[in-house]
Amino acid sequence: MPLVTIVIGSFLTVAGVIAYAVTDAASLTALIPSVVGILMLMLGLLARAENLRRHAIHAALVVALLGALGSAMNVIRIGEVFAGTAERPVAIIVSTIMFVTLVVYVILGVMSFIRARRWKTENAA
Repeated sequence: MPLVTIVIGSFLTVAGVIAYAVTDAASLTALIPSVVGILMLMLGLLARAENLRRHAIHAALVVALLGALGSAMNVIRIGEVFAGTAERPVAIIVSTIMFVTLVVYVILGVMSFIRARRWKTENAA
């Protein structure tokens, strides 16, 4: 899970920088995916240490969940992009990419916790 966290964090960091550049640096809010990405990247690096792994991954999942919830309001407006009526299409597209990425990460994290719990239970006997 630490490697997945690092990859997702790196991806979101790059996505935010690209969004900022594409919008001609018009708004700092285009960097929100980068902020989430940097937090996840740092937590992923911390999770490489065995004694910090559990806490760092839990923290990364909280960041991912909050990021997904925060980006959901723009995802609802994805239809406007396809209709050509969106005021800020880049923001909606990047928010949708961030939302999908973070939801997938949360699902992978939950599945990882379930596998770890099962392994612990099976090997405890």
